[in-house]
Amino acid sequence: MRILIVVDNPSEWRLRISGVEVVAARAYLTDPAFAEGRSVKVFNLCRSYRYQSLGYYVSLLAEARGHKPLPRTTTIEDLKSRHLARFLTEELDDRIQRALAPIKSDSFDLSVYFGRNMAHRYDSLCQQLFRLMPAPLLRVTFEHPRGRWRIRHVRPIAASDIPPQHVDFVVEAATAYLQGRYRHARKRVEPRFSMAILVNPDDPEPPSDEKALRHFESAAEAVGFEVEFLTADDRGRLAEFDALFIRDTTSVNHYTYRFARRAAADGLVVIDDPESILKCGNKVYLAELLARHDVPTPRTLMVHRDNVSQIVPTLSLPCVLKQPDSAFSQGVVKVETEEELQQQAHALLGRSDLIVAQEWLPTEFDWRVGVLEHRPLYVCKYFMAPGHWQIIRRDGGHEPEEGPWQALAVGEAPEEVVQTAVKAAGLIGDGLYGVDLKQVDRRVVVIEINDNPSIEAGVEDGVMKDALYREIMGTFMRRVEQRKRGTAS
Repeated sequence: MRILIVVDNPSEWRLRISGVEVVAARAYLTDPAFAEGRSVKVFNLCRSYRYQSLGYYVSLLAEARGHKPLPRTTTIEDLKSRHLARFLTEELDDRIQRALAPIKSDSFDLSVYFGRNMAHRYDSLCQQLFRLMPAPLLRVTFEHPRGRWRIRHVRPIAASDIPPQHVDFVVEAATAYLQGRYRHARKRVEPRFSMAILVNPDDPEPPSDEKALRHFESAAEAVGFEVEFLTADDRGRLAEFDALFIRDTTSVNHYTYRFARRAAADGLVVIDDPESILKCGNKVYLAELLARHDVPTPRTLMVHRDNVSQIVPTLSLPCVLKQPDSAFSQGVVKVETEEELQQQAHALLGRSDLIVAQEWLPTEFDWRVGVLEHRPLYVCKYFMAPGHWQIIRRDGGHEPEEGPWQALAVGEAPEEVVQTAVKAAGLIGDGLYGVDLKQVDRRVVVIEINDNPSIEAGVEDGVMKDALYREIMGTFMRRVEQRKRGTAS
């Protein structure tokens, strides 16, 4: 990965940062040598970003060349917005009040150097500002009217305007930032594109464990991606990347969906794409979709307040009630009596105008077929938790208890199970899905389609091993290449 720092006049550049090229803005814009190659990061430190200035064109042409500029033109436009200060103040109000509480003056200037400040007590605020407004050097002016701090304005800092006493710190901050982003120097393939993997370090039940995430990272690097792990606070940085892989538990009313929407709008290759999250995240939609396309499912009834009485005649007892956005065995209840049915149905209908009721099909295990681009990728059996009717047992106040599992080669699974899963996933899209099915004698039915299937080390990769991760990352790379060539459908 080639790293350029673009400034107005390199002769005035005082910062010595290893591993980067310092380039004049006019040379970057006019020298054909800089138009070649896509694996380029451009840190735009020009004096001005005003419309049609050299600094503006550096970021604009960098994007046109397939380079990755910081800041992007969208950030430059944001910096000119009259509403930016109010937006940032509202977004960061609590953090601003805590950070600036000790200051006694009526105004305060905060220098943000690659998300840091010379005073460590402001680092948290600086990082949040950098994530929302990703530009290398910013000066944020705060004022203190009516007893609360607020942002008055945000301006970029030109490299030539860095105070002499700050130079050493800026070098340190820039170096730390670059090392953080490019610390994995062992890559076997020179990275051509960049991938963000969205994770939640605080999720007790993430879709991929730490070991699996490292397998994904290694596989991505092997095919030519530079990889960085992002968290919920990093949405403002998505435009720096070519691809987004969501390894965080997805939901529509959730930041993961907003990440997917933002990434898709910015032209990234995204798995899980927002449409898949939207479709898979609602059991009512899935039930209607599968029925319309004659995909076998358990006997199903859409339930609303006026037809609760039809559940027993249609499905008998016991049966299963599902809230539309249920996942990971949560929001799914088995009811065995009329009294329990009435209680649970009305509780669920208090949260959603429609819920799903299905016949109860007791089985020893559930099938899971992983599908990628309409191809079966892996097969796994998830056995029921001991003494329970689901694969995960959740008792209030106790740790969740899971049943055992068994990975199989695709060819070892019943053909009808695999074919039904592929058909069901194809109704959603061409992304990565985990289709859950039950098999009762010769009857195979789809239980649900997951847009964010669990892939954990030693479980789903039990047969394919590293090849599973390479298949997924190879698909990402192929899609990015197609998109860069303008041939993606």
